[in-house]
Amino acid sequence: MIEFTASGPPRAVSQAIEAYAHGQGHVTALVVPWESDRARLSMAVTSVKSDGWAIEHTNLGTISLTDLGNELTRVAVAAHEPDHPERQKLAALFDRFARQLQSTFEVAP
Repeated sequence: MIEFTASGPPRAVSQAIEAYAHGQGHVTALVVPWESDRARLSMAVTSVKSDGWAIEHTNLGTISLTDLGNELTRVAVAAHEPDHPERQKLAALFDRFARQLQSTFEVAP
């Protein structure tokens, strides 16, 4: 698990993470409304693979965003063991994405 503090409220941080993931092109990160509340947003991170009309989403992990007040958000990134033949490759992809998030969004303590 990777934890760090990001600047901005959870909703703004989630939108920035979604845009960042979209720009990377290898994963998606979307808010999961039914697992979120006023103080915490939950995001699902998936690998996306398309072949013609077929689109395969593989769950890689979760990002939890918790409002710390003062325009700060705690970001906790946790991997899931993907149930997929390319398990190691996907785990490495998620780990790389999580570390890139931290280096991009972490504010100095």
